[in-house]
Amino acid sequence: MNTPPPPSADTPVTAGRIVARSLHRRFGTKEALAGVDLELGPGGVIGLLGPNGSGKSTLLRILTGLTRADAGEVEIDGVRLEGDGLAVRQRLSYAPGEIALYGELSGAAMLEFLLRGRPPEALSRGQELCARLGLPLERRVRGWSHGMKRQLLFAAAMAPAVRVRILDEPTEGLDPRKRGEVLAILGEDARLGTTILLSSHHLGETERVCERIVLLHQGRKISDESRSSVLERARRVLRVQFASEPTAGLLESLSGVLRVRIEGTRASLELGSADPRATLAALGQQSALPAPIAIEHGSLSLTDLFREFYGVEAC
Repeated sequence: MNTPPPPSADTPVTAGRIVARSLHRRFGTKEALAGVDLELGPGGVIGLLGPNGSGKSTLLRILTGLTRADAGEVEIDGVRLEGDGLAVRQRLSYAPGEIALYGELSGAAMLEFLLRGRPPEALSRGQELCARLGLPLERRVRGWSHGMKRQLLFAAAMAPAVRVRILDEPTEGLDPRKRGEVLAILGEDARLGTTILLSSHHLGETERVCERIVLLHQGRKISDESRSSVLERARRVLRVQFASEPTAGLLESLSGVLRVRIEGTRASLELGSADPRATLAALGQQSALPAPIAIEHGSLSLTDLFREFYGVEAC
């Protein structure tokens, strides 16, 4: 396997890191990024989530030097982004969200074009990945499906021996079997120490492969947590449906409650522990609250968690 350079005593502490400071970007009157800060890696798969228009693709393109930020700084694998960004792009690989390939080329020729400028072993690795994914490299790309083209971009991004990979929706349009194969390849690469920033609309795959999750909303980073902390929070959520709209202050005063969000007659309570018994006992004793008609505990998905506590869809 074509692997990134292994760490050694001489490897700088910045190796494999993605650092962004106060990134801003406007497109006309739209503020795509409003002061985003990141410090990711080294190593692991980081999920970048957010609804459409949250700034995910803009952020990824700025990190690769393909879009210029209006303000802010970027450093990839110890190299500062400046000028035309070539020095940074030599330190990373990128799979864009947009698919724009030369249809008249064969898959083999297209792969070679995508890996131009990379060492010869990158092409060999790319060909191995295409074979693993079952891509017909002998056929012209114009006859390929959307998912096959997406996999070709993914194989090209996974081929070079770099410490950082940035992938924008690499499984979009893939069937479950091919999506599973892509996730397996990502996991193998991450175990070699590569830092992978992954934008995805599939929350199930994010929960499966990502060690850390960053959530963007309206160009701002509103959450940056480890997967384990996100899942632990999900186990501490108590959702209660009341007969009528409850009062926030009364819910906040209940034993063990850290945070409350009310939407109509439904309330989500974030507790201090995964044991809801003290809160449920206090709820039963609070006669000023409307009667609870349904209670759910510890079963929040990642989608539910972001909706309940940030008021946004994760994708």
